[in-house]
Amino acid sequence: MQSFHQAFGAAETYSPAEEQFNRRRRTVGMVVSPLVFFGLWLAPLGLAADTQAMAAIMGLVIALWLTEALPIAVTAVLGPMLAIVLGVAPARQALAPFSDPIIFLFIGSFMLAQAMFVHGVDRRIAYTALALPAVGTSPFRILLMYASVCACLSMWISNTATTAMMFPIGLSIIAHLARGARGHQDQVRRYAMAMMLLTSFAASVGGMGTPVGTPPNLIGIGMLEKIVGTKITFFAWMAIGLPVVALLFVYLLLQFYFTSVRGMPAVEGGTALVRSELATLGGITRGQRNVLIAFGVTVLLWVLPGFFALAGQEQSPFARRYAEAMPEGIAAMVGALLLFMLPVDWKARRFTITWDEAVKIDWGIVLLYGGGLAVGELAFSTGLARALGEGITSWLPTQSTLSLTVLFTFAAIVVSEAASNTASANMIIPIAIAVSQSAGVRPIEPVLGATLGASMGFMMPISTPPNAIIYSSGYVPIGQMMRHGIWLDLVAFVVIVVLVMTLGPVLF
Repeated sequence: MQSFHQAFGAAETYSPAEEQFNRRRRTVGMVVSPLVFFGLWLAPLGLAADTQAMAAIMGLVIALWLTEALPIAVTAVLGPMLAIVLGVAPARQALAPFSDPIIFLFIGSFMLAQAMFVHGVDRRIAYTALALPAVGTSPFRILLMYASVCACLSMWISNTATTAMMFPIGLSIIAHLARGARGHQDQVRRYAMAMMLLTSFAASVGGMGTPVGTPPNLIGIGMLEKIVGTKITFFAWMAIGLPVVALLFVYLLLQFYFTSVRGMPAVEGGTALVRSELATLGGITRGQRNVLIAFGVTVLLWVLPGFFALAGQEQSPFARRYAEAMPEGIAAMVGALLLFMLPVDWKARRFTITWDEAVKIDWGIVLLYGGGLAVGELAFSTGLARALGEGITSWLPTQSTLSLTVLFTFAAIVVSEAASNTASANMIIPIAIAVSQSAGVRPIEPVLGATLGASMGFMMPISTPPNAIIYSSGYVPIGQMMRHGIWLDLVAFVVIVVLVMTLGPVLF
């Protein structure tokens, strides 16, 4: 069975044709990006000097994000750096978003996820679920539980990490199935393809369920709060995110049941295989127990305001004071700090996580969020967003809430097929806010549509790291990934627009 780190390394495994495409795209980016920058800076746009400079910076950043000529986190830092150098904004203003409270939500939740990996909590959860008696030898129930674990884990840890962790488990199940289903090799290949695609698709879909499930969620929440002044709580996000996840998850199960699972013979010995893997993990360790305690405390702190609201007490003095004292970022850091305080071996002064282990989080995402928020805020403070919004609005045949939600949901889905989900959110969401404000439409629904749409990207291995991981298995032909991916994109587009337009006005 592949290790977690071997599977995670597969995120950068592409076919020769895709590697060539990536090289050409980066080469184009290195040539086109400076042309975009100087073209916008020197063009007679009739804008103020700082506004035009910001337009050039934003054009450069978008071009670099789309082509990935530079690492996307480096591009995110380049934007505010250029704004300082060109006199668009002073350093204190341009760099302030890097200390935004949501930055600490990223850091705290990433450290909790890292502790899960260090102590094997994620693998224990996966094998425990698959070993349940209700799963048995039914191929469909195995796939159902496997995909459910992918979706549920990805609500709390990154989609890529979830896929990388579940990938070797899926491969071992497929290998066992192939040995026990001789004479049914065509069915086994279809089942293997379904399991691999569900590993990626369920993880990407599950990430939309909570604010910390995937970076685009926090980008949308952060920009709504910083630019629009609308705060979306952890519980409120889940009220719209979970229905999206549930509907898309049901669609995925039905899609793969009728195309790949129906008629598959029972997986004899599958339960024994999973239970033997679970047995090798041994009993639950003190470190695992500590991680679950820290994680449970964090989730409780996140959702308490929602319980106050359900009880009709959200305006009580205690609830208001709690909201001020315990925003989501502080709650995440409380959980992370517990990891350094809960002992694994008190005599040896060993605690749940060490500093060296904790700092192995994805700092690139942290920088990407800060840089994206900085570029977005500077676009609004310089008046560029207003000019851009007015320009785009003048081209639109209709400017209703529905039409803008449809437009930006679709735009985010399309862009996410070519660029990373996080970069897509950073590009589309500020434009959605600017156009909505220019059109006199409240931006919440278009921004929610763009945020959720940015988590799509199912058609190509290069669309997301989870897709690249499962493509490296050899069980997923590129044509099948594109066929299943485009259908999921289309269904997701409809589901997102309908739920955002239905639940958005009620919840926010």
